[in-house]
Order: sequence, then structure tokens, then C-alpha cells
Amino acid sequence: MKVYLDNGATTRCDEKVIERMKKIYLKNYGNPSSLHSLGRDAKKEVDRARKEFANYLKISEEEIIFVASGSEADNLAIKGLSLAYPEKKHIITSKIEHPAILRTCEDLERNGYEITYLDVNKEGLIDIKKLKELLRTDTLVVSIMHANNEIGTINDIESISKICREKNVFFHTDAVQSLGKVKLNLGNIDLASFSAHKIHGPKGVGALYIKKGIRLKSIIKGGGQERGLRAGTENVPGIVGFAEALTSLSEKEIERITELRDYFIERVMKEIKEVHLNGPLKERLCNNASISFHYVEGEGLLYHLDAKGIAVSTGSACSSKSLQVSHVLRAIGLKHEIAHGTIRFTFSKYNTKKEIDYVIDSLKEIVTNLRKMSPLYPEEK
Repeated sequence: MKVYLDNGATTRCDEKVIERMKKIYLKNYGNPSSLHSLGRDAKKEVDRARKEFANYLKISEEEIIFVASGSEADNLAIKGLSLAYPEKKHIITSKIEHPAILRTCEDLERNGYEITYLDVNKEGLIDIKKLKELLRTDTLVVSIMHANNEIGTINDIESISKICREKNVFFHTDAVQSLGKVKLNLGNIDLASFSAHKIHGPKGVGALYIKKGIRLKSIIKGGGQERGLRAGTENVPGIVGFAEALTSLSEKEIERITELRDYFIERVMKEIKEVHLNGPLKERLCNNASISFHYVEGEGLLYHLDAKGIAVSTGSACSSKSLQVSHVLRAIGLKHEIAHGTIRFTFSKYNTKKEIDYVIDSLKEIVTNLRKMSPLYPEEK
């Protein structure tokens, strides 16, 4: 049996998405900037997709900029603000953000900015009261992700954004993992990053929400597409596919994924000894289960699962080639040896209960065998 449980890294493209994109590739393949009819038709497709996207998020069409990825959206949000408001040199973020935020902040830090990296508790939540105390007159932006990509923790961004609004500080959230899975009210949020391939859309396309009235400067120079904020010919099939993926999501599917996640967690915690769940039990992404298996090396567990046709991740797939302990697991206080035994299981609408049962049975067998070989596993156990 083949089971894909790495949907936090990327998802299988929905067939409806592929069919809609196929039409663009074969018929409406013009450049949206061209003046001839094929170009005008392509522009209509982009405009239609932008309208669908805006309607879903209950925002204005001009508040959405299409880019090439969630990482680019994060970069444009933070660097674009820094270029537009150079007088403000202080940025606040958390220690468990996506590398696209952390590396961008480190880059700005090397160029004279002061970055405050907030601690998180064992569930991956920041101290909102502490954040409020740290806001200053020269604070440019606070960037806190909506839902963590590794442990699934959902932050109270509504409260965070209100505090920032009261202090006249911009608030940005990386909503790549939460889009379509968690209700998102953009009322007090200034900027939000999204990605298509986490919700059964195509790879190579993302979006940035920019509240009307906020100035940004582009970080990619060229022909002035996307209101001058993102140069480069628009990825028309990708943009159309993104809109289709977003509007195809249903609450029933989210409920079913949540039930699968809860069933998986309950059985693993009950049937495999010395394991623990990372992140909160309830305030977590519907498709995420990050579990640490004591006395087991995560890489070994991953490869044994792979041999049985089961795809998972040892952490964030964006940096899974690194053998270092995940920065997220370090930040929530996991001991080094336990963090190394952590596996991230992420589900989708295509998974079944039969698949989950197969994964759990495989896990029980593999964990038992790996512990027998582990020099760390006490003999009396």
C-alpha cells in the first residue's frame, strides 16, 4: 500500500485544478501584457482568478498580488515594507517562523535592523502580553505565522493584529499552512502570505494580501506586472489553478481530515509507549500530527516507513536535508535526543481510514524493532 502523509510539504494536485489549468496551457496561453486577443483572454483569466480569490477572503481584488511562492510572499512583505518605510528599523518575529521569515530578518539584521525574536511556550505559542511590551515607536512590523508548519500550532493572530493596530505597527502573518483549513479574518491584518501547493493547487505560485493604503516597494525589478510590485510575466495557469484549488475546498473535507487526525493521534498515543504529541491537542491544524518517538532516530523511522510505502517528514520538508534538530522543536524545549525522534504526519482529503490503520500497524512494528537495536533503550524495557 502507498500512503502519502507529507501534505504539509506539498499536496497532490486536484483533478479539477489540472483540468482548468490545461485549458490555459492549450487555449488561453497568451501573455497577459500583450495587446492582441490571446493576450486579452489571458488577462481576463488572471482577473477572474483574482476576483475568485478576493471573494473567498472577503477582500478587494486590488489587495491581492500573485507571486511565485509563499517564500517570495514572505520576502516581499518584510523587505517591501523595509524599503518603503526606511525610517523604522525594528522588527518583531518569533523563534518558530518559517525560514523564509527568519532568513529575511537575518539579512536585514546584517544591514542595520534590530530584530526581536520572541520565545514560545512548549505548545509553540508566543506571550501576547510580552509582545505588547516590546512594541516601540520605531517598530516596523510584527510577523507571526498563523499556523506552524511543523507542529501545527494555531496562533491567536486576531488578538495580535489588534494590538499592532492600536500601536500603529504593521502586522504580517504567514498563512501558507492555514489557508483553507482555518477561518481567517483579515480585518486587522495588514499583510498575509499564501501558497497554492499546500491546498491541492500547483507548485510555483503564491499570493500576498496587502491591505489597501499600505506602501510596499518591489524586490524583483522588471516589467512592472502586478501593480508594479512583482515583475515577471504572470504564471497564468498557476494563478488560475490556485483560485480553483481555493474555491474547491469544503468544510466537510476539513471535518473529515480532522477526524482522521484525531483517530490517528488517539491510537498512536494509546498503542505505542513513550511517545508524545508536539503542540496543543486542540488548537492545531486539522491535518497535522507531530509526534516524538522516544529511543528512536527519526531518519531511521522515516526510511523504514518509506520502505513500506509510507511518506512522512522528520520536520519541515523545506529544510529536511539538514541533520540538525529543527529550530521549532528546540524553541518548544524538546530535549535533543527526543527531538531527533520526531516525525510529522500531515493528512489530506485523499487519505482514508484504511490507510491510517496501515500506518499505525506499520509504526508499531517499526518502532518496536528500532528500539530493540537502540543503545539508548533501557534493557529492562
